[in-house]
Amino acid sequence: MCATIKSMLWVETVSNKAKERYAELLDSGKPLVIRDEKTMSGRVHVGSLRGVAIHGLVDEWLRSLGIKTKFIFEINDFDPMDGLPVYLDKGVFESHMGKPLVSAPAPDGKTKNYAEYFGKEFIGVIKEIGYEPEFYRSSDYYRSGKYNKVIRLALDNAQKIREIYKRVSGAVKEDDWFPLSVVCEKCGKVGTTKASNWDGKKVSYQCGDFVEWAKGCGFVGSADPFDGRAKLPWKVEWAAKFTVFDVHIEGGGKDHSTRGGAREIADAISREVFRREPPINIPYEFIQAEGKKMSSSKGKGASSREVADLLPPKLLRTLLLQKEPQRVVEFIPDGDTIPVLFDNYDRFAKNYWAKATDDFARLFPFFHLPGERKELMTSKILPRFSNVAYLVQMPHLDLKTEIEKLESVTLSNHDISELSERAECAKRWLRDYAPEDYQFSIQNILPEAAKHFSDLQRSALSEVKKFIEGAEKVDGQTFHTTLHDIKTRLNISPKDFFSAIYLSILGKESGPKAGWFLSVLDREFLIKRLTDAAS
Repeated sequence: MCATIKSMLWVETVSNKAKERYAELLDSGKPLVIRDEKTMSGRVHVGSLRGVAIHGLVDEWLRSLGIKTKFIFEINDFDPMDGLPVYLDKGVFESHMGKPLVSAPAPDGKTKNYAEYFGKEFIGVIKEIGYEPEFYRSSDYYRSGKYNKVIRLALDNAQKIREIYKRVSGAVKEDDWFPLSVVCEKCGKVGTTKASNWDGKKVSYQCGDFVEWAKGCGFVGSADPFDGRAKLPWKVEWAAKFTVFDVHIEGGGKDHSTRGGAREIADAISREVFRREPPINIPYEFIQAEGKKMSSSKGKGASSREVADLLPPKLLRTLLLQKEPQRVVEFIPDGDTIPVLFDNYDRFAKNYWAKATDDFARLFPFFHLPGERKELMTSKILPRFSNVAYLVQMPHLDLKTEIEKLESVTLSNHDISELSERAECAKRWLRDYAPEDYQFSIQNILPEAAKHFSDLQRSALSEVKKFIEGAEKVDGQTFHTTLHDIKTRLNISPKDFFSAIYLSILGKESGPKAGWFLSVLDREFLIKRLTDAAS
């Protein structure tokens, strides 16, 4: 039994656990609630889409099994502004530090508020890549009284919550600590207040300099904590959300699921204070840039909008889902992440069309928008992205014709559509991200570096020229074989030989696969250039 579970696709394991735990609920015809959220503290980086995709896949997988679901997504706009993104004007926003995000002004001066400004963009991206949760704002639920009951329970059980913090994580809360932050009646800040008493109706609090990132106004008073006049601290709030939204499945970043971490505290509070079994957890790793976690406020990592503008939806979904949740995804758009991503997608596609049964062949349909999945029944030509990226830099060539030569096929309309999508993506990537290795420009005159070749390099180039002169038309494979024959016959090192070819034409030591590259260049141009380089 254990071996079977271990080899099972992770989303299948989650769905089986849900079917078993919530069998009675499912029998009643009620939906399983799947929840995710994002605090709108700044422009949302692409790493935050991983949680969306993981929860979205669970939602789609369960629905594919005929199970009713309700996927909800919180735009968290009631947390305090506790960090100022590096791309915003400190002079404009510093005075708003500590206020609920919903109460801070939008950077464009037009949108409803700060959180809505960033939330609107993120919602747009989520919809574009095909996920359809029901979106809601946390401030609406606080202000409408949906949190009133759990706030009362938390305040009535403050001592128990302090004990849970200590038992689970070792964190010691003072005897006068209460699990609540009041929105200051004077300055409107929620991140700078400290509750000190609860009499069953009102909370006593002080607004002061209790945090490093915001200044309090010094007001002391008491307030009715309901209907959006106060909020729970996030670990208590996380537990409260399980109850308020009747959640059945909700994952979170792996760092929160460590022993004694936020999820363990939230689960204990859920059970012991709110009397509700916490939802099924899916701990997941992050998308990292050069080994470091992305950060909205620090401006680290490409934004979700930028990546959605770069990649077709199916490739962005592949990026988010190509590894199991517990594995880190490295994303460096100005490295070779994008070509490798396309190569991975192509491998998954070929396995799927070959009717393989590996995990990612099974997941392959879910890499696509729901409306695209019927098209997957027919295989299509998937030209390698790196080849497309090279070809789009050669305006004298017809892309379709060259790909048909490379693949030895006639492209169907289906294939042409795929090629066009890749070509547009390649152009965007080359313009904004691609490293130098992938970018090239055929030089109009013989580059200076070619004037310093060794005699052996000149001899090798002369042999290549003679081969071209003796053949009217040569395909890439024949060129490839001939180049290696010349290399072997002259006993020239691969580095010296191929760098001489690339330097002669591109002015740099590396370039596309040499045989294919030379086969798509103009014959007369090649003869003249190699003549100059060899002389």
